[in-house]
Amino acid sequence: MEELLWHSIDVEGVLKELGTDPNRGLDEEEVRKRLEQYGYNRLKHEKRISPLTIFYNQFKNLLLLILILAVIFSALVGEIVDAAVILLIVVFCAVLGFIQEYRAERAIEALKEMLSPTIIVLRGGREVEIPLEELVPGDILPLEGGDKIPADARLIEIHSLRCDQASLTGESAPVSKNVRALPENTPVSDRKNMVFTGTTVSYGRGRVVVTSTGMKTEFGKIAEEVAAIDPGKTPLEKRTDEISKWLGGICLGISGLVAGISLVRELIGGSVDFEFIIKMTMFAVALAVAAVPEALAAIVTGTLALGMHAMARKNALVRKMSAVETLGCTTVICTDKTGTLTKGEMTVRRVFLSKRMVEVTGVGYTPEGEFRGSDEVNVIESKSFQLLLQGGLLCNDADINRKDDGKWSIKGDPTEGALVVAAAKAGLNIQKQRLTYPRIEEIPFSSERKLMTTVQKIDDSRCIAFMKGAPEVVLEKCSCIIEGDEIAELTPEKRAHVLETNGEMAQDALRVLAVAYRELESDSPLVEEQIERDMVFLGLIGMIDPPREEAIEAVRTCKKVRIKPIMITGDHKLTAVAIARELAIYKDGDLVLSGEELEKMTDDHFEDIVEKVTVYARV
Repeated sequence: MEELLWHSIDVEGVLKELGTDPNRGLDEEEVRKRLEQYGYNRLKHEKRISPLTIFYNQFKNLLLLILILAVIFSALVGEIVDAAVILLIVVFCAVLGFIQEYRAERAIEALKEMLSPTIIVLRGGREVEIPLEELVPGDILPLEGGDKIPADARLIEIHSLRCDQASLTGESAPVSKNVRALPENTPVSDRKNMVFTGTTVSYGRGRVVVTSTGMKTEFGKIAEEVAAIDPGKTPLEKRTDEISKWLGGICLGISGLVAGISLVRELIGGSVDFEFIIKMTMFAVALAVAAVPEALAAIVTGTLALGMHAMARKNALVRKMSAVETLGCTTVICTDKTGTLTKGEMTVRRVFLSKRMVEVTGVGYTPEGEFRGSDEVNVIESKSFQLLLQGGLLCNDADINRKDDGKWSIKGDPTEGALVVAAAKAGLNIQKQRLTYPRIEEIPFSSERKLMTTVQKIDDSRCIAFMKGAPEVVLEKCSCIIEGDEIAELTPEKRAHVLETNGEMAQDALRVLAVAYRELESDSPLVEEQIERDMVFLGLIGMIDPPREEAIEAVRTCKKVRIKPIMITGDHKLTAVAIARELAIYKDGDLVLSGEELEKMTDDHFEDIVEKVTVYARV
């Protein structure tokens, strides 16, 4: 069942294959059978490592084993002080390594709690709350804004549904969903009729039927591939083993040579006895022990522990202490874009109105920044500018709030959140605006309409409709345009200029929305055909998930030490290149590969060009 290409089957076919009723879901007996057939909805985790195992693993080090042998031989020949000192070094190395790795294991365990423990599901015609791991293929789930997806599922019903898939595909903007069947060869990132484990609903609502759970999900497949990779030994472990073998060989060789020469000399003199053999053996052992660099293990362990501790302070967990040294051998760093090189927070960068482009400063959801144009923009005095930002704020379902730690976050769609933040930067009081101009009607966004319209009450006799959406679609609904603070006719020339500006902003990888408005009488019929016509075009708002300031510096540092950074993202080429160029990862002449191009490419061709590739997009 799991091998079917669910995205290529229509809704009726999916429900039939899964043997489920969209209005009743599965009954308990069927759920029990499917749990036995498919197993629980959980990823296979590595077996938890016990403290004893972590401590035991510290002795899987050839250098420490040589030191342990040195302890034994020192004790046998009566060198108790030497044996005690070497034993202290062995214990120090083992305990220090244990403490660092034990802390890392406990921290990783704490990070594994990523999915909600319970989920609402339709069972026997009733919505019930069940443990997340008891979800099975065929279950019907309702979805709402903010929900985290617990399994891979096929959409069967949607209402303006958009999902944030950055955790799976790396796409920074929410993806609009639909229920239409798609071609079989559609890549995961373009399967708009599916939702995937670990992603979230950013806007709208809908219903889905679960198609895959646990290790059969897209996340599960990734986890399985990662688990199948043999990490091998780190460069340090390999070199330490080589040195240990080399030292062991030299120690044994010198000891054997000295003992052999002495024995031969005594044999020639004819004075060899049992007592002499014992003395020579003890001498050879003492010589071997003396040749072992006891301090080397302590120095290596101490240095790695310091590195591990320093990385932990930077919120980077290293599970195995010897892996710290691997960073020193790094020549290429492949990194995700969304949330790693970028903040993962959509930010308004440019605003266009009245033939004027305004740059917006500030990064992320913190409502702090300025509006800068070729001439100084006073957002307080410019009525059209205020109206544009007000439209973006009121035709909007997102909100921003400040957490206890002082950081700002959004509730709702990231794109809408960026509009709210921009309005707050201009001094608009979010709550006051929404209370003063309450929403009395809404025509929701859909992937077919590509726009959203709301009607706000001004007073008992007047209302105002705000529209936002794709620029070309919004323009079709407009007959006028704001110029300065005056309303003028939207001529074909002005329309063409707006579309040209939209193209220029899109070339810079900005996600562009247009905003328009129309004043209405309170007794006007609030229907789509009457509201969404003869609108006044206000302007364009361009936003992007911007690079982190610290990421720009990190890339610069990498290049200084001749480490090549490579960006890997699920975003489109245009967006990926724009961000990579801003980060100085991409420069003219570099190559960009998409996931589709990569799949079609031969190994030989890839080997020929791989050194020139700095960006991988849609992968």
